[in-house]
Amino acid sequence: MLRDHNEIIRNRYAKADAMRAEGLNPYVNAWQPTHASSDIRANAEALIADKTPVRVAGRIMTVRHMGKASFFHLQDGAGRIQIYIKRDVTRAADYEVFKKFADMGDIAGVCGEVFVTKTGELTVLAQTFEILTKSVRPLPEKWHGLTDVETRFRQRYVDLIVNPAVREKFVIRSRMISAIRTMLESRGYLEVETPMMHPICGGAAARPFVTHHNALDIDLYLRIAPELYLKRLTVGGMEKTFEINRNFRNEGLSARHNPEFTMLELYTAYWDYRSTMELTEDLVRHTTREVLGRTELTFGPRRIDVGPPFERLTYLEALARYYPAAAAVGFSWSDPLEVTRSKAASLGYKTETATTHGIISELFEHHVEPQLTGPVFITEFPKASSPLAKSKPDDPFVAERFELYMGGMEIANGYSELNDPREQYERFLEQMAARSSGDDEAHQMDEDYVRALECGMAPASGLGVGIDRLAMLLTDSHSIREVILFPLMKPE
Repeated sequence: MLRDHNEIIRNRYAKADAMRAEGLNPYVNAWQPTHASSDIRANAEALIADKTPVRVAGRIMTVRHMGKASFFHLQDGAGRIQIYIKRDVTRAADYEVFKKFADMGDIAGVCGEVFVTKTGELTVLAQTFEILTKSVRPLPEKWHGLTDVETRFRQRYVDLIVNPAVREKFVIRSRMISAIRTMLESRGYLEVETPMMHPICGGAAARPFVTHHNALDIDLYLRIAPELYLKRLTVGGMEKTFEINRNFRNEGLSARHNPEFTMLELYTAYWDYRSTMELTEDLVRHTTREVLGRTELTFGPRRIDVGPPFERLTYLEALARYYPAAAAVGFSWSDPLEVTRSKAASLGYKTETATTHGIISELFEHHVEPQLTGPVFITEFPKASSPLAKSKPDDPFVAERFELYMGGMEIANGYSELNDPREQYERFLEQMAARSSGDDEAHQMDEDYVRALECGMAPASGLGVGIDRLAMLLTDSHSIREVILFPLMKPE
C-alpha cells in the first residue's frame, strides 16, 4: 500500500475484496456502450418516443440518495447524463451491488430507457447497473473540484475528472492542431519527421539537454529546433514541408516557458519572409475561425481580433512607439557598442550586455513586448541575432526576419533563409567565437549543414509557430502549464 493510504482508501479496497468474495469482478475486462451522453442529448426525442434502450458508461459523480431510489450523474468523455436507479425497476441483484459497493468516482455501466424528470432533466432509468472499475481513491475536496494549482498539474488525471473546463482546453488544442495540419496539407505542404536526437545542437539560441548513446559511445543533444534538418530537405528538393514537433530546451520554468514544448515549423522554397508573413496571417486566422467559430478572442483583459489585416512595425518603430523615451535617443543597429550603452544610460538603463543588439533587445523585451496586444508583425531584426537569416539587400545590419506578437507574447518567428554557404560558414564562426566568450546559447558549427548548402538550396523562407502559446490564446490560459497535459514539475 502507498504511504498516503487513509481509512477511506483502505475501506474502498475492502469493498473491492468483498465484491470478489461475492463472485463480482471490480475491474471488468470490457463493457460496450451503445450511446455517449452527447448522443442521448442529441437524439433524446426519438429515444424517448421509441423507448429505445441505451447502454452508457462513465464515472459516477454527485450521488443523491432518496430512500429506495437514487440519482447520480454518469460522466463520460462527452459530458454528463443523469441516472435514476430505483429498487422496483433496476434488476434486484444490480440494485444491491449499487447500494453495497458503489462510490462516487467508480466507473459504471448502465442499461435503461431515457425519460425526462419532473424538473426537466434528461435521465436514464437504470434497468441494469454494473461497476466496471472500482475507484479506491476518492476525488478531491469532497468532489467539488480541484483548485490547488500544484496538485492540478501534478495529478492531471484528477484535474481532468473534476474540472470539465480543463478537458475542454485540450479538446480545443487538439482541434487547433488538426486545423493547422488540414490547412497546410490543402496548400500542398508535406508533413515530415526529423530526428529528435542531434549530434550537433543547432537551429535556435538555447541550451540543450544532453544524453549519451551507449552503442556509438557519443553524446547527443535533444533537439532545440528541427530547422537545420528541415532545410536539408529543401536542399533535397522537397519544396513545401512542415513538422509539428516536440523540442527540448534546458531553460527555466515560467508562465510562457516549459523545457519540453511543441512547435510547428515549415519551409517553402522560392519564398521570402514577406510571403511567409502572409501565410502566417492566413494560418492564425483560419485556425482561430475553425476552432472558435469566430475571429475575435479574449485573452485576459485584452480583446484580439485576427480578422482584419495584421499590423506591421519594424523593431525600432515599435521601440519608439511604445517606449517614447527611446525615440528621443534614437537607437540604431549600426551604432557601436559604447554609443548604444551611452544612449541606454541616458535613459537610466545600465547594463553589462556586450552587444548593441543585446542592449536594444533588452529594452524591447522590458518596455515593448508586454504592450503588444496585436496581432502585430515586428520586422527588421538585427542580423547579429539572426545567424540563419538573410540580411536585407539595402541594410547589412538588418535581417529579413519577423516575429508575430499577440497578447503580449511572441507567437511565431520566420525569416528568409540564408542559403549562401560561405556566409553561413562565417556566421557559424562568429557564433563559435560568441560561445568561446561565454554565450552558451550561441550556435555550434555544423559542417554537414554547410556542405548541404554547397549543393545548392533554393531561395526559401521558414516559419516557427509556438503551438502551446497559440493554445494559450485560444483557451484564454495565462500559464503554458495550463495547455500542456503533463508539464514538468519538481519532484514531490
